[in-house]
Amino acid sequence: MATVFHQDFPLDPFNTLRLPGNARRYAEIVSASQLIQLVRSGKLANERFFVLGGGSNLLVSGDVDATVLRMCIPGRELIASDDDAHYVRVGAGENWHDFVVWTLEMGWPGLENLALIPGTVGAAPVQNIGAYGLEVCERFYSLEAVDLRSGALVSFDHAACCFGYRDSIFKQDAANRFAITSVTFRLPKRWQPLLRYVELAREMAARALITPSAQQMMEAVMAIRQRKLPDPDVIPNAGSFFKNPVISAEQCAELKKFNPDMPNFPQPDGKEKLAAGWLIEKCGWKGHSEGPVGMYEHQALVLVNHGGATGVDVLRVVAAVRRDVVERFGIALEMEPVVI
Repeated sequence: MATVFHQDFPLDPFNTLRLPGNARRYAEIVSASQLIQLVRSGKLANERFFVLGGGSNLLVSGDVDATVLRMCIPGRELIASDDDAHYVRVGAGENWHDFVVWTLEMGWPGLENLALIPGTVGAAPVQNIGAYGLEVCERFYSLEAVDLRSGALVSFDHAACCFGYRDSIFKQDAANRFAITSVTFRLPKRWQPLLRYVELAREMAARALITPSAQQMMEAVMAIRQRKLPDPDVIPNAGSFFKNPVISAEQCAELKKFNPDMPNFPQPDGKEKLAAGWLIEKCGWKGHSEGPVGMYEHQALVLVNHGGATGVDVLRVVAAVRRDVVERFGIALEMEPVVI
């Protein structure tokens, strides 16, 4: 199909922080074949472009001098089953939470810990989204993406994605080269509830659920998220705004001398992961705002737009939060959202 381009197109409806900014050129992609045709036509040659998903991990800093391609590819299907798992392929434009709900309705559990995360399916492996003891890479099988230089449709298996903590090859070496068109997940048939996250285990205990079903797991995850995190449709936000820092065991031990209540989580490589929200709260930012931007009153890790904020406003608060955490703890926080 022919691609329709829009000039000077507003992006505030397509980022969950609702930050203003116009794309010099904008188009919606509804199939892999459309994108392949577009690349091979030469209409993206020598052009700066940005691939947009649900906009839930995005900081629009102002007008964008580029072509923005919004991925709207639909589709959900079971493509195979074996003794161990179901393999489900999903279009990149599908809403992530709706997809998780659908898998449970179909009797294919495994993604329930990731319920209610905003965004699209295509963006999930880019960010290697994670919550409540599970990362998407643990359920990932493969994906297809269009090479925006050649127009070739390329497959990536698990190893090729180079997954890391909130990271993948699509944020590193392959950034802005590939547009993900579909993702295939491997959902285990021998399902067991994943309760290694302390807060989720506590929620189950409060509900008197010893062996919860996948549906009960999803309901508990949603309840926790709704208590802690604001609805982007009510209070614009981008979810957890900073990555939880990972530091050496030695640095952690030194910090614990002066902050014995500091949460820390041992990692397989001997390092320690800290709670960025705790660090930010201890610096006095929980519920504190500067102008229209602040950190959420119920969760200091979430940056919110109280109305009328610009990307400049957000970056100013981000710089202040990072400065305060460095001054008190000697730790440089890293943003999760991508800045355009």
